[in-house]
Amino acid sequence: MSIASEHLLEIRELVKDHLAHQGDDELSPEREEELKSQFRERLAAEDGALVAHYYTADVVQDLAEETGGMVGDSLEMARFGAEHPGKTLIVAGVKFMGETAKILTPEKRVLMPTLEATCSLDIGCPIEEFSPFCDAHPERTVVVYANTSAAVKARADWVITSSIAKDVVAHLHTKGEKILFAPDRHLGAYIESVTGADLLIWDGACVVHEEFKADGIRHLLEERPEAAVLVHPESPAAVIEEADLVGSTTQIIEAAKSLPNDVFIVATDQGIFHYMQKEVPDKELIIAPTAGKGASCYSCANCPWMAMNEIEALAAVFDQDDNEVFVDPALAHRAMIPLQRMLDFKKTL
Repeated sequence: MSIASEHLLEIRELVKDHLAHQGDDELSPEREEELKSQFRERLAAEDGALVAHYYTADVVQDLAEETGGMVGDSLEMARFGAEHPGKTLIVAGVKFMGETAKILTPEKRVLMPTLEATCSLDIGCPIEEFSPFCDAHPERTVVVYANTSAAVKARADWVITSSIAKDVVAHLHTKGEKILFAPDRHLGAYIESVTGADLLIWDGACVVHEEFKADGIRHLLEERPEAAVLVHPESPAAVIEEADLVGSTTQIIEAAKSLPNDVFIVATDQGIFHYMQKEVPDKELIIAPTAGKGASCYSCANCPWMAMNEIEALAAVFDQDDNEVFVDPALAHRAMIPLQRMLDFKKTL
């Protein structure tokens, strides 16, 4: 099952447009501080918390931490939002993260800077195509990545994130279960290779991670042989083969802290560098290349949808009328089953 060509074209064009306009309309420091102050006041008044993904802009990550929220991966964001006592949750990330927050805390008001921020994995796995695919393989346990819609989660037996994907699949494999895995083909192939499980894998991909180049990493290592290579498992197999550590965003950060190397080549969205550099201030971080020799862009590793979480939109998040996340209660009830299964399993690790 392939990503529909119209979806792929839409994704590629959006990425090209984002890269072409990077740096446009930069805010002055004074205007940025004004917007941050505006957001802080409204957040307190609305009894809210801001959770931001590692891939969002530096200013958004800083604001989350300064206001008592958090910065993390999708699993950490979901857990924090579910445990926070506030009435309102602001999710700076992409739409599936907002939906997950709403499913886990239906009593809360969940807002996002924009609901247009989505994900190529989500777009490439529409429920209208995925559900018949599952129906055609009823003997398989359906395991879906968190980067999917609420409807796809509701069709699944398990939801996983990259941080626990191997553990969940290994657990199912020991029980003799065959697995239907969606939507990221690279993550699925990696999990299959390290667990030996029988996976039938949906043909989706992340537009950021799929672009990393193994040749580029090898050329970098010739120049910087002391570097360790940290790779997200959504990357192609050839890139993963170059890795010293394959892991989620959180696992990549922890590896930079624990490994003895002073230099790291990092194959994930370079938005992670802001948080990561604060954790390892004395170490050098190099973004893995996504382009070949002679290209004008050495590494274009930025999610265009994460970039939509701009400080202007965040400051106005309480005054918009089209950015609240809603999930049909019946759908949310079904999606909560595999989500809760994931959260319960995580506690056992």
